[in-house]
Parts: sequence; C-alpha cells; structure tokens
Amino acid sequence: MSSSFNIIEGNNGGIAEVISDKLLISEVQDALDLMAECDYRGARRIIIKKENIIPDFFDLKTGIAGEILQRFSTYDMRLAILGDFSKYESRALRDFIYESNKAGRILFVPDRKVALERLAHNYLNP
Repeated sequence: MSSSFNIIEGNNGGIAEVISDKLLISEVQDALDLMAECDYRGARRIIIKKENIIPDFFDLKTGIAGEILQRFSTYDMRLAILGDFSKYESRALRDFIYESNKAGRILFVPDRKVALERLAHNYLNP
C-alpha cells in the first residue's frame, strides 16, 4: 500500500495523499488498513478522492459512511475527501457533509488546495 500514497510534510506532522486510482475503500477494514499504514509513516491526516471510496459510502442508508468515519474518529485521524458533491440530491447526505465540514475531523472539499489548507492545522473547527 505504501506506493498508493505520498506523504506531504507539513505543520504538525505529515499528511498522506492517496495517489492510486486502484486503491478502493469498500469496507471498514480497508479504511483501517489505510489508517494504519499512514500512521506508521507519520501521517494522521489523509487526503483521498471520492473515486477511491465505494459509491455506496455516499448512500447514508447503507451505513457504510458511518462505520468507516467512526473509525477515523476513534483513532483520532482526520480525513479530507476530494470531489464534487453537488450531484448528490440526498438532503441527509448534504446535511451530513455540512456538519462534517463544520466539525472539521472529516472534510468534504472540492480540491487538493482546500484539503491541504484545512488539514494543515492541528486543531478542529478552523
């Protein structure tokens, strides 16, 4: 998995940026494996494209998002998911994205630049 991401050195430790199009988080164990590898490499913050996450993640009724994101909270890791989320019509998902961005542990952002800006700080609620 180590060739699947780059470590960006920054304030307060590294940020792992997933660069592989082949890496897919489809279940909780995939997320745990990614977190473990990133933590081992000194990164407790992760940037990933929405294409690297199973589409069912964005259907809150499946419960996959809750299960995976709970692990990020449990293990005190931060995550930025890059993508255009405007195509999702679910009010529940839009509310979830809004609240997540407000809290700051899990971020849904449009691009890498915004992800790096938000993750560059060690505190939540920037």
